[in-house]
Amino acid sequence: MSRIPHRFADLKAQGRKALIPYVTAGDANPEQTVPLMHAMVAAGADLIELGVPFSDPMADGPVIQQACERALEHHVSLRNVLEMVAEFREQDQDTPVVLMGYLNPVEIMGYDAFAREAAAVGVDGVLTVDLPPEEGHELVQALKAQELDPIFLLSPTSTDARIDAICSAASGFVYYVSLKGVTGAASLDVEGVAAKVAEIRHHAKTPVGVGFGIKDAETAARVASVADAVVVGSAIVNRIAENVTQPEVAREQIAALLGAMREAMDSAAQAA
Repeated sequence: MSRIPHRFADLKAQGRKALIPYVTAGDANPEQTVPLMHAMVAAGADLIELGVPFSDPMADGPVIQQACERALEHHVSLRNVLEMVAEFREQDQDTPVVLMGYLNPVEIMGYDAFAREAAAVGVDGVLTVDLPPEEGHELVQALKAQELDPIFLLSPTSTDARIDAICSAASGFVYYVSLKGVTGAASLDVEGVAAKVAEIRHHAKTPVGVGFGIKDAETAARVASVADAVVVGSAIVNRIAENVTQPEVAREQIAALLGAMREAMDSAAQAA
């Protein structure tokens, strides 16, 4: 069974919100990914989103596009990403891992084969950016047959009917994209996020995570006050990009960022 519902239930019992960092698998090199995953957990991450490198990541801005390019320079494939999860599980059997990426690599492997192999190595959920639920029945069925959570995106322009359809198809959590645009976009209207999350909660049977535009501890704490999870991606990937030849420095900087976010989120929850 997926670890995701258990992790959210544990956090809710503690009065805490989930911190979910994103990294692209294989960025800046394949040997960096698993040590970085462990470092993020030690710094306070509750779940990990592991990006599957793709040649045309159309939902992502330049920061994550370039992360995919760096990973693809090392020929990192979906199968390599699954091997990284298996290696991570040798030391960590508890932290949920969500694969985030695009449909093409999954289609090439085959839905059933992908779901079986993902479950076997310890993946918990799958977010396929370019697969809407109306077209995702086969993959969703393959994932659920292996007790993996299909996770879907919602946006500021999602209608009430659309929110209902996506929340009906999703499990684990739903991911609200807080900005119109690509990953790494600039400003975040937390009041607007709060209003949309409240609307989503009328339909969602799962926790609601919020991502895009979360760059520092203050913003993470503000978003955590209105959502069940905070997803941070570009701010982490930027640290990798700035230290391509110094993975230890990148890990230290990312751990410091997540540690500050974790502390700010927990402090805000205690003060509420």
